[in-house]
Amino acid sequence: HNGAAVYMDDVAQVRRGGTVPDQSVMVGFGPAHPEHKAGVAGQVYPAVTLAIAKKPGENAIDITTAIEQRLDELRNRALPPDIEVLVTRDYGVTASDKAQKLISDLVSATVAVMLLVLAAMGWRQALIVGISVLITLLLTLVFSWAWGFTLNRVSLFALIFSIGILVDDAIVITENINRRIQNTRRSIRDIIPVAVDEVGTPTIMASLTIMAALLPMAFVTGLMGPYMAPIPVNASAAMIFSFFVAMVLAPWLMVKFAGKRPVAAHGDHEGGLGRFYRRIAGPVIGRRWVALLFLLVVAGVTFASLGLFATKAVTVKLLPFDNKSEFQVVVDLPEGASLEQTERVLMDAAGRLKGIAEITSIQSYAGTAAPFNFNGLVRHYYLRAKPEQGDLQINLAAKGERDRTSHEIALEARALLDDLDLPEGGSVKVVEVPPGPPVLATLLAEIYGPDAESRREAAKAVQGVFDSVPFIVDADTSMGDPAPRLRIAIDQDNLEYFRVEQQDVYDTIQALLQGVPVGYSHRGEGRDPAEIAVMLPNSGLSWSERLAATPVPANAIPGERGVVELGDVITVSEETGSHIIYRRDGRFAEMVMAELAGDFEAPIYGMLAVKDRLGTVDWVALGLDQPEIRLAGQPEDESTLSLLWDGEWEITWVTFRDMGAAFMVAILGIYILVVAQFGSFRLPLVILTPVPLTLIGIMFGHWLFHAHFTATSLIGFIALAGIIVRNSILLVDFIRHGASEGASLREILLTAGAIRFKPILLTAIAAMIGASVILFDPIFQGLAISLLFGLASSTALTVLVIPAIYVLFKDDKRAVE
Repeated sequence: HNGAAVYMDDVAQVRRGGTVPDQSVMVGFGPAHPEHKAGVAGQVYPAVTLAIAKKPGENAIDITTAIEQRLDELRNRALPPDIEVLVTRDYGVTASDKAQKLISDLVSATVAVMLLVLAAMGWRQALIVGISVLITLLLTLVFSWAWGFTLNRVSLFALIFSIGILVDDAIVITENINRRIQNTRRSIRDIIPVAVDEVGTPTIMASLTIMAALLPMAFVTGLMGPYMAPIPVNASAAMIFSFFVAMVLAPWLMVKFAGKRPVAAHGDHEGGLGRFYRRIAGPVIGRRWVALLFLLVVAGVTFASLGLFATKAVTVKLLPFDNKSEFQVVVDLPEGASLEQTERVLMDAAGRLKGIAEITSIQSYAGTAAPFNFNGLVRHYYLRAKPEQGDLQINLAAKGERDRTSHEIALEARALLDDLDLPEGGSVKVVEVPPGPPVLATLLAEIYGPDAESRREAAKAVQGVFDSVPFIVDADTSMGDPAPRLRIAIDQDNLEYFRVEQQDVYDTIQALLQGVPVGYSHRGEGRDPAEIAVMLPNSGLSWSERLAATPVPANAIPGERGVVELGDVITVSEETGSHIIYRRDGRFAEMVMAELAGDFEAPIYGMLAVKDRLGTVDWVALGLDQPEIRLAGQPEDESTLSLLWDGEWEITWVTFRDMGAAFMVAILGIYILVVAQFGSFRLPLVILTPVPLTLIGIMFGHWLFHAHFTATSLIGFIALAGIIVRNSILLVDFIRHGASEGASLREILLTAGAIRFKPILLTAIAAMIGASVILFDPIFQGLAISLLFGLASSTALTVLVIPAIYVLFKDDKRAVE
């Protein structure tokens, strides 16, 4: 039609298909590769990547084993001798190593708990606890299979986490039977019903309180919900099974192992631990003012521990960095850059990184996407197929073969690439594989506004603020720079003068820039035929006088065919292309993306720093109003600028919000259970008092290990609410039973504490042992710290705080008898 124009995003890269490559895949080796030699240190080889994915429900370990076997067969038959096949990533081996490590930790925790009981009560009791744990775990595994969970890292962590709490019932029941045996001459068959009945009701209620603390976490929404679900579900199931095993199997095993003969009474109901408790607790509850002072000090220390958040001595993050065996370097050149430019930048980056000792290999992908990985799921890396896009897949040695974590190596890589020579508008990012649900970027600001121009100006200003914060790195925007565009327009006057047909012009341009198919090569064996095309090489595709001189058929003289030059019937001009248009849920938006590295690595601290600096931007000079900052939800009114925080923050907000709600539901459920047991509305408040005391140990532990307070840390805190209340219930139940004997209040408190101190201490140490085996896991370290240090502080204080509260509010002013 008249005025027709052909637009090309990049004349030098218009070719798609045929024999001219539009992508580049290379591989090089690093110092950690087992076959690395000095002679091939700088060598880079052309490569083809084959990515294999498993079907849902299949075992990745079995699949990778089968692939290795098939590759061995192909090396001897189908592969030429000069073709080398390397496995650069094997998630089956990774899964196998993690599973074996966790199973080993599970066994270690079980054995350690048995040794604890052996030292405290004897070999019979240790064997009973060990058998109880084994049967409970088997029943939990059957339940997990029936529920539909697979045996993966999270489900195994749930079992390890359960070790510490599922032994509680067996320890409490066995310890009480053992205590009764040592202090009576009655037959064991007569002792067991009394001993079980004595702790039966509080044990039932204590198990229910733990389940009440755990189960609400199964209803966490968002991406983290399915990720965390196996922990509360499996742990709650383990509690049910452990209760029935402790109530039925443990007494029966005591009869079988201890025999029927009566045991001589020792006359010591409290033991050495009980006497130790009396020496510590006596001064605390001896006087009412001392008890009050003690409670005030404990309350002050509890509130002071929260100050570690305010001082940023303990930082908050959704999930810490994992220790993976890979990371990526993502390169984005300005729109319109050639494949060769992208490849040169990638080779430069690879050359800077190849000296890192832990790298086994580096794979370069220019103009095509790297094989799908966790980041590709949400960050859409699998769509990166433009000439200006490329990335390096950095493969590291196995975790056991290096001293540094992948995060530490990534920080070094970022420093090495800091001054990488990039064209204006280009960016390079070091992207780590996230340990949890992936997001478009760790720090992500969405800019909404009335028109595209104001949104883009605001996005540029926000990106400038990002760049000004030292610990915000790899800042970039979604809009990019408009790609240069070549406009080829038909000169209608010359077209009519030379009597050239429009179709001939179009055919000529297409032949020049896209080639002319002339046939197909039929290869047989069921393979698709290969196209044979005549076309210019890449070097000849840039617009030049040579292309303008291409002949075009013409009818300049009536009745005769002639030719004219293509440049005579077209006009060629360069112009700026359009910005990328981005929509979020149907609303126009611009994205400002960044990562965090350095002093703070959680989005909340980047958001606070950006908020402080946004006020220093001269928005009036930009002709804009300062954007409204939103923490959740797209704006209803887009007539004014607004900034919505997304990325990891959105998942962090949803996860901590839902887990906070789960904690409140858990506390309410525990309160109702305790009211039902004791028939009092005030007594449950006393029993719940030790819950905040866990914060003392939790905060100290995170500060000591320089660990982030993560979602798994919060899981540990919520679970501790049930565990600590369990100990409180056992202690208060004994206090209430002792109150009917007519002794002074202080004597009742000391006697109840002395008798219950041993089982409370044993169950706490058992839970701490279960946590200690995962203390150095990068993801679940927060859970381990919460259980380990939270139990230590709260257990030590619970047996003192509850008696002090009794003395403060129910003091009968009678001394210890």
